[in-house]
Amino acid sequence: MHGGFQACDSKYPSFGSGFPRPTRPVVAFAWPGWSNAPDCVTDNGLIFLSDQENPGAMTDEGQKDRRSQILEIAAQLFARKGYRGTSMRDIGAEAGVLGGSLYHHIKSKDALFVELHNAALDSAAMRIDAAIAPHSEPWGRLQAACETLLEIQLAPDSLTMPMMNDFREVPDNVRIRLLERRDAFETVFRDLVEALPLPSAFDRSIYRNLLLVQLNSAASWYRPGRLSPAQVARQIIAIFRHT
Repeated sequence: MHGGFQACDSKYPSFGSGFPRPTRPVVAFAWPGWSNAPDCVTDNGLIFLSDQENPGAMTDEGQKDRRSQILEIAAQLFARKGYRGTSMRDIGAEAGVLGGSLYHHIKSKDALFVELHNAALDSAAMRIDAAIAPHSEPWGRLQAACETLLEIQLAPDSLTMPMMNDFREVPDNVRIRLLERRDAFETVFRDLVEALPLPSAFDRSIYRNLLLVQLNSAASWYRPGRLSPAQVARQIIAIFRHT
């Protein structure tokens, strides 16, 4: 069938974990001769979509919900495949959204990655602020911040760690924006280290950077079992305090 529509309830696009399938029959639209077809196109050229993919037919609330779903799916793909390994086509196929409809929700891959990266840091910053708020002693505040950051970084389904650390493959203009946001995020650790009663000979900038390197690289060597992320953080703080 070319250039027409047919109802189809035998195949649905993947909406990712936790997302419901369309409540109405999926429509298959034949797009003959399309050589750049997305993954949701079958061998016979049928594109599977639902009425959710027609932005004009959705309410403002529905569009916000749909965009949130797309962002979560994109974050999962970036975390699993990295920036370079994830394409807009991958995101659209996983979310069950065609290219044109996808760009209604998302400006570009670069803008999407920056938005997700910043959202991950915003969420981490809120958790760290909440963790240190009950503490007044400088070492206790730093330990609470480190425990929280490691719990975020080392969570099995962590999206924050890949978002924070996947800088090598992004374009230069994107990397500059990511680094600016990361520097702002690290302000809390700058303030926490400034408040420590360290020997005057210590360079606090070097001290802070060494600490953050240890925290941010933990995912490369940490294995669950012997110590929890919070216990690892306490060990790191104990070593840095002893030094």
